[in-house]
Amino acid sequence: MDNLELSERLERIEKLLSASKSVLTFTEACDYTGISRSYMYKLTSTGNIPHSKPNNKMIFFDKEKLDKWLLRNHKKSEKDIQEEALGYTLRNKR
Repeated sequence: MDNLELSERLERIEKLLSASKSVLTFTEACDYTGISRSYMYKLTSTGNIPHSKPNNKMIFFDKEKLDKWLLRNHKKSEKDIQEEALGYTLRNKR
């Protein structure tokens, strides 16, 4: 194996290990979400993303809360909207 292949395998292993954690560090949260460090700092400083600062130093993220934050503002598909409309019209027939 060459160094590039070893490096890629190590990176995949690290990602798998961090996926099993329930609390993420700042760097892990950036990697997990794909958000850049600068934008993550902006989100934390403005209070727009759930996080903890136990000693007013390091920033930590609850993975479950981070997942909920990432999945907010869900957009329905056309099919979902059509099914809801059909269900509504059938329930509200006069």
